[in-house]
Amino acid sequence: MEKDFNKYSETADMLKVLAHPVRICIVKGLLDNGERNVSHMQNCLNTPQSTVSQHLQKLRTAGIIEGRRNGLEIYYTVCDEKVSDLISVLLNGEK
Repeated sequence: MEKDFNKYSETADMLKVLAHPVRICIVKGLLDNGERNVSHMQNCLNTPQSTVSQHLQKLRTAGIIEGRRNGLEIYYTVCDEKVSDLISVLLNGEK
């Protein structure tokens, strides 16, 4: 067993960010449906816009998603391939 835990810290940090049902749902929805804006996610999640924005900020800061501005709206996509693979494994192909 390795004693150098530093090399696992990036993965642990990513898992901490994903350790919330709404954030998992956001990432799964983006993976399944492609880029979406906050309004679309708010309607799908039936959650206030401010709450969705807070979750998006955490995902963006962790480098899990990225945004593309189109006028006043920002469209988000998953930009971390490891996250895509992880969500697929965790949800076992669930749709």
